[in-house]
Amino acid sequence: MTPKTRLAIFGNKSQKEHLDSLSLFFELLCRQQAFTSISIDRRYIKFLHSAIGFNAACHGIITIDEDREVDADLVLSVGGDGTFLKTARRIGARQTPIMGINSGHLGYLAAASITDARQVVENIVSHNFVIEQRSVIEVQSDCPTLPERPFALNEVAILRRDSASMITVDASLDGSPLASYRGDGLIVATPTGSTGYNLSVGGPVVAPNAADWVISPIAPHSLNMRPLVVHDDMNIDISVQLRSDTFLLTIDGKATPMPADARLRLVKAPHCVNLVHSRDNNFIDTLRRKLLWGMEGN
Repeated sequence: MTPKTRLAIFGNKSQKEHLDSLSLFFELLCRQQAFTSISIDRRYIKFLHSAIGFNAACHGIITIDEDREVDADLVLSVGGDGTFLKTARRIGARQTPIMGINSGHLGYLAAASITDARQVVENIVSHNFVIEQRSVIEVQSDCPTLPERPFALNEVAILRRDSASMITVDASLDGSPLASYRGDGLIVATPTGSTGYNLSVGGPVVAPNAADWVISPIAPHSLNMRPLVVHDDMNIDISVQLRSDTFLLTIDGKATPMPADARLRLVKAPHCVNLVHSRDNNFIDTLRRKLLWGMEGN
């Protein structure tokens, strides 16, 4: 017998595509007897009520407030990759499996599409999925402006401010000087994030189960600065030289101004993100389907 599940749901509060499928999905989900509880983020409940008339009170839904711990066996992230990253940051070290349900465009991290609502609900109820561990970067610093949850599933980027001139990012690996990257900044990406910002600046795609980071310069001033793949057990120390007072630290796209003298250390986090996939998921097939990898004429 399939065990009952405590379900938690987060979602994109602005996407208004596929509302019929979204409505069907929640109607089917709330009919099931397979869940001991269903919890939904408060802000997403408001969106569902305005967009599809979903009445959480009628279904005994538990509200998840910002300061509330997410107590669940499975977490659903309904939206795109940005929503998934926010959900992963919210779950943090609890390592609760996260299933991405794409209701947006690319949905590279998604296990399924909201347009397949019936099949998605059936797979959730029957636990017809697999869980894959994905590594996470932790940013460490004594700087008080470091974000409260300094963990990246995709990438950490060091960027110049919009009004600033070129910056120099000095990087060391396990205490040995690596390079001084002059340009617009530097990206350190996980295998999961290698298909995101890293790929757009010319970095390589890395298989999701590889134990590596990718260090990629952004618009480097020198042509001999190329992306570098390093083992993920290496500590990466970073300092910045620039003319302005601050630079930007972005963790999975969330930017925080940091003082010019801030020193950062990037290490492999002690926890991972447990990403849910369908049983027929294949890394190469996903590349070809989502990114048109190796397709004729691309």
